[in-house]
Amino acid sequence: MNDSDDGARLTRRAVLGAGAGTVALSTVGTAQADGTGEGGLLSGRCPDATLRPSMGHCVGASMEGCTDDHPVTLELREAVSETLEDRYPDAGALLEAGFKPYFDTLDGDDDGWSHWLHPEYIGDDAVLDPERPESVLVDNDSWRSIGVMFIATRDGEPISPPPAVYEADEDDGWDGPPENDDGEHHGDSDADGHGDHDHGDGHPHGDDDHYPHDDHDHHPDGDPDRCSPWHYHAGAPGRLAWWYYRTVYEGAYREGELAPPCRTPCMMHVWTVDHPEGVYAHGGPPPEYREREPADDPGFETDSEPGEDELGWDVLPDEEVPDRLPESFSLADGLGP
Repeated sequence: MNDSDDGARLTRRAVLGAGAGTVALSTVGTAQADGTGEGGLLSGRCPDATLRPSMGHCVGASMEGCTDDHPVTLELREAVSETLEDRYPDAGALLEAGFKPYFDTLDGDDDGWSHWLHPEYIGDDAVLDPERPESVLVDNDSWRSIGVMFIATRDGEPISPPPAVYEADEDDGWDGPPENDDGEHHGDSDADGHGDHDHGDGHPHGDDDHYPHDDHDHHPDGDPDRCSPWHYHAGAPGRLAWWYYRTVYEGAYREGELAPPCRTPCMMHVWTVDHPEGVYAHGGPPPEYREREPADDPGFETDSEPGEDELGWDVLPDEEVPDRLPESFSLADGLGP
């Protein structure tokens, strides 16, 4: 912990490790014990905000009805697996396809996997589309894809409530990629794998207008007949992680977005490797569940080798590394009043 008044620097783990829920944050400057002091992290603008990692269930969310052997789960997971195997099998393929590296933990006892995000897919109008996953989850040892994270946005803006994967008493759960009025799949790609959508130009504001004001610490029992495993992050690490992506990869600062949103958009995982907590588990699978043959080739110019070197900023080509890495930001940069 660093208690100096000039602001503690966030490590890469602190900024981008929110997904695993194991981040320790340094204190900052003049924030009071309740976080409401001048420049405090927990200001009145964001009543749900916490210093520590925290997540909540999105409107209509329920894990109670989610099972790994449900036909819709099996179909969705198979569709995701086909997309990863055919188009996004490893870090090299992700870079070539326009995904942006977004490393969660790179020091100490890191979790060994990372999120890679696609600005075009975040900015399009498709939701829960296995052919256009907003984020791909990558094992940092083998450099291979191990799942996806869907993000509930349309045109770059969070939506609420996000769609359920399925409901036992209805037939309107996930039924393949969403179609437009002409019967065509949203985001149909051309021969180069690019859809007809622009990169996301929506930018969530630094207020809570997009979300109902429910209690982020409330974990509902859920509907046993409904599978909707969406969650959001209201803790400082998760908010800063999303703000870092928006700032670095979408130029949010240039568009006037100076403060992070009060919570992230709704998110949900679909793991294609076995996971002891299930296909939709929030945390990553233990290392022994992620063991795979390393990628045959890095897929980009590097002196590092999959299976021998950990995937991180230092192994990527210079042109793929942002000018500002997470550790160059301080808490004061991202979470003002």
